[in-house]
Amino acid sequence: MANENLQGRSSEHLQAGITALVPVYNSEHTLELLIKRLEPVLCALAGTANFEALLINDGSRDGSWRIITHLASVYPWVRGIDMMRNYGQHNALLCGLRQARFEFCVTLDDDLQNPPEEIPKMLARLNDPATALDVVYGRPKAMTHGLWRNLASQLTKIVLQKAMGADTARNISAFRVLRTQLRDAFATYRSPFVSLDVLLTWATTRFAAVEVQHDPRAAGVSNYTLRKLLVHALNMVTGFSTWPLQLASFIGFGFTLFGMLVLAIVLGRYFFDPGAARGQGFAFLASIISIFSGAQLFALGILGEYLARLHFRTMERPTYAVRQQTDTPISADAS
Repeated sequence: MANENLQGRSSEHLQAGITALVPVYNSEHTLELLIKRLEPVLCALAGTANFEALLINDGSRDGSWRIITHLASVYPWVRGIDMMRNYGQHNALLCGLRQARFEFCVTLDDDLQNPPEEIPKMLARLNDPATALDVVYGRPKAMTHGLWRNLASQLTKIVLQKAMGADTARNISAFRVLRTQLRDAFATYRSPFVSLDVLLTWATTRFAAVEVQHDPRAAGVSNYTLRKLLVHALNMVTGFSTWPLQLASFIGFGFTLFGMLVLAIVLGRYFFDPGAARGQGFAFLASIISIFSGAQLFALGILGEYLARLHFRTMERPTYAVRQQTDTPISADAS
């Protein structure tokens, strides 16, 4: 694989302007409206020639790629990237970020839940000279998801906070404005497990969040189910953090102390109250064995997750693979 394909564009040649990154999955009914709303916002911020929108088709099963190619033919500032299959939202964003041409990137969903009209507020916060920020998240004023989805999202953010080691993780969302040059910190990253927010912490600690409007979906239903969010949280915490291993160590230490305490109780009852201890040995022993077996299996499960990550890395599975692009047609491009 060519090194330039792995690293994408060099950040040394970024132009002044804004790149909008939109991962697309089964959104043929919302893309045209999204582009129409993006155009006046980006034009007002960056001028008539200093912005672009990268629509990354992440293995959609509907007519999304057909709509993307149509939009790219109508709007010269729209570019389309068609992935080989569905790799995931963060993998698609990483692909787009590596192809961005302008100094600022804004990431937003394809379902119009992130209003483009809120981008100026986020960009102004990013460019505040008093804070010198590198990433600004759009924190929703009110979530429009269901109860279980909201609970799962909060759980994912708690896990991400552990993985990122940053308090701002509780404010993350898919709506971000960031400096494109941050991609240099993870230019050679290759793994099928991607969390863009964790990768950004490899480059900077200057995060902030501003409150923005969060609209209902314009069409369709969310592709993030409770199960997918939990799997995403597990991938993040075992792929970018060692605290589960530390947790397993603490559990092992705790149960060692518990075992010593139980031994002291058993010996005490044997010497000081032999009659009360008689006849309870089997049930007591069985319960202790069950507790310790569960703790051991829990620790082994955590170790297994890390070994699986190592296994997948040795397989060198690509982070993503591109089938074609609207501006530069190619047969395949992987990273």
